Amino acid sequence: MLKYYILSIVSLIILSCAKSKSENEKQQVVKTITEYNEALQKLKPGDSLVLAKGVWTDAELVFEGKGTKEKPITLTVEELGQTLLTGQSYLRISGEHLIIKGLVFKNGYTPTSEVISFKKDNEHYASYTRLTECVIDNYSNPERREQDYWIGVYGKHNRIDHNHIEGKGNLGVTLAVRINSEEFLNNYHSIDHNYFGPRQMLGSNGGETLRIGTSHHSLSNSNTTVAFNYFDRCSGELEIISNKSCQNTYKNNVFFESRGTLTMRHGNETLVENNIFIGNRVANTGGIRVINEKQTIRNNYMSDLTGYRFSGALVVMNGVPNSPLNRYFQVTDAIIENNTLINCDHIQLCAGSDEERSATPVNSVIKNNIFYHKTKDSIFTIYDDISGIDFKNNLLSPNLNPITENGFYKEEIDLITLESGLLIPSDTTIAGSNAHTDMLTKDSVGVSWYPKRKKPINFGSGKTIEVIEGLNTIVDAVNNSAPGDIIKLASNKSYIVTKTIKVKHPLTIMATAEKASIIFEKQSLFSIENGGDLKLKNLVFNASEAPDYAGNSVISTSKYSMNKNYTLLVEGCTFENLNINHSFDAIKVYKNTVADTISITNSVFKNITGDVLALDKEIGENGIFNAEFVILKNNTFTNIEGAVLNLVRDGKDESTFGPFLTFEKNKLDNVGYGSRNKNKKSITLIGVQNTVIADNTFMNSKGIHMHLVVGGPVAKIHHNTFIKTEKLIVTGTEPYQIFDNSYSEVMSIDISKYKINKSDVSFFRISNRLSSEVLN
Repeated sequence: MLKYYILSIVSLIILSCAKSKSENEKQQVVKTITEYNEALQKLKPGDSLVLAKGVWTDAELVFEGKGTKEKPITLTVEELGQTLLTGQSYLRISGEHLIIKGLVFKNGYTPTSEVISFKKDNEHYASYTRLTECVIDNYSNPERREQDYWIGVYGKHNRIDHNHIEGKGNLGVTLAVRINSEEFLNNYHSIDHNYFGPRQMLGSNGGETLRIGTSHHSLSNSNTTVAFNYFDRCSGELEIISNKSCQNTYKNNVFFESRGTLTMRHGNETLVENNIFIGNRVANTGGIRVINEKQTIRNNYMSDLTGYRFSGALVVMNGVPNSPLNRYFQVTDAIIENNTLINCDHIQLCAGSDEERSATPVNSVIKNNIFYHKTKDSIFTIYDDISGIDFKNNLLSPNLNPITENGFYKEEIDLITLESGLLIPSDTTIAGSNAHTDMLTKDSVGVSWYPKRKKPINFGSGKTIEVIEGLNTIVDAVNNSAPGDIIKLASNKSYIVTKTIKVKHPLTIMATAEKASIIFEKQSLFSIENGGDLKLKNLVFNASEAPDYAGNSVISTSKYSMNKNYTLLVEGCTFENLNINHSFDAIKVYKNTVADTISITNSVFKNITGDVLALDKEIGENGIFNAEFVILKNNTFTNIEGAVLNLVRDGKDESTFGPFLTFEKNKLDNVGYGSRNKNKKSITLIGVQNTVIADNTFMNSKGIHMHLVVGGPVAKIHHNTFIKTEKLIVTGTEPYQIFDNSYSEVMSIDISKYKINKSDVSFFRISNRLSSEVLN
């Protein structure tokens, strides 16, 4: 009996506690902003504010409250994945011990400076707050150069974990720890287990995925930890991560096919350990860039990274003597040890050496590392004095050349492939070997209920649509197409188009054998819109019926800002008689548009009054440009009044990769002599970072003007034939290679019209003594 009474009393106590908890800790579902704001005023520790499932448009959310460690206040959703914040929605957070879970931002952009901000205003911040299982997906401002941050972290002791963040297309850092006052130094934030999905090349500075701190507070401690995150094709700019404060830790992260580097841009005492960098031979994939004092880089794994210059697998920079906060501090007391580099193409030491960056690394050590490459014999580039770096016990594969006599040894390295796909030495006792058997996968991070982005849709991956000859039959086919489809035209037929064809997704238009002709009656035949990619093959473009408008073109980009990059491929096409007026271009691009690739091959351009390809619409100090990879091969250009190519990267910033130009096996005859092309050239290249002009023939044409500045550009002009053509002009401050070219009746030129940065720049430098090995 006594036992029964005791059990009854215990049960009553439990029920009473549960009732008390239920009364004190409320979970309120709200369906409107008005209900949300009313409920917000009543929140107490332990309460949850729940957004009803559905679409919340233009929701301006402020989440403010003070929970406790034991009883945080939560903002969440009624059903995970079923509550969508769209339009111009955003969230501002203020208080302590708060949890935000399950929000999805999509189909819109923030009208403020941040999508999610850990502050309400400049006096009210969030600390001890957790942002978890939230999604920001392609929530980009349509104005490409309009800057915002997706997540701005202020306060102290905040945790950002298990979120899905991908697709930022406009200017601004994806996630930034914003140290904006002395109050928030030593903030001890944690950024962990997040999925950072693809970020496209921005085409200027300001495309970092993650930044910790700012130049102003860069010599102060943040103590932020970035761990167990997956960076999937994060390629906005040269710096994937920009460290700009002291005593931060980056560990156990994976960087997959991400172009750029984890960069210790400012700040000291950074720890970078146990990270994995997988390049898969993708262009400009990089590893770790070292600047400043007391940096430790250990136990990292890097494979198949192709980046060079500031995007190498391992880059140790030169500094600026007595550097201001926003420049480069000398590398001092760096420890680089026990790292494994497999088939990485470039290790850069004393990178950036010039008149300003003259402070070489000192009191530093590179030891117990493994450097293996299956094909190359030289992966190290030394730009300055490396006597301040002590090399110890570094293992090289037998084919590699060591940097110094001491500090390296060669040995056969037997590699095995792990289940993860990583190649590691079979002998894990070798100094520097790190198995990384528990490699992070993208499915183990982020949000379990939200899908990761699939690979992009490729040309030709959809259905084939056969189009009969007739009026606007191509337009109808395009309007009914899906991404990846092929519009197939009948060979030797003529198609009439009276409307501009809007290309809004990846699309191929082609004739299979003999060329088909397209007669168009609009100012532009094709307009590549935001999200569009275009491939053209075996077509003839006839402009005889086009209107007499200034600014005509066969292909153009949208006239409006595009926050998605595009690709244009032209193969085996003919552009002729574009001469209805004085400025008819083959391809016209507009400001705030960027191509990942423009490739023109095996095509014919003749009788054109404008330019073939003018990629020169961006002006600014941030290294802005209109196209990353530009390829012109096996084409003929005849009677072109404008330029064949203008390619411009403006500004002095070094945070971008391109442009990259390949101009090979083309023939130019009578190019550049139109009345509107006065003082211009057949080809003008300004700030291009990698140039190859080879095996071309220039006849009766204006010449080439190449202006080489900033970033260590590579320029090689060789095996070209110049007949009755102006001499090449090279201005700027950077070296270049010109050799094995042939000149006949080369025309003199007044070089006083061209700006020259230094009086000692040598012009028309020709050296047949340079061997072909220099090109490799």
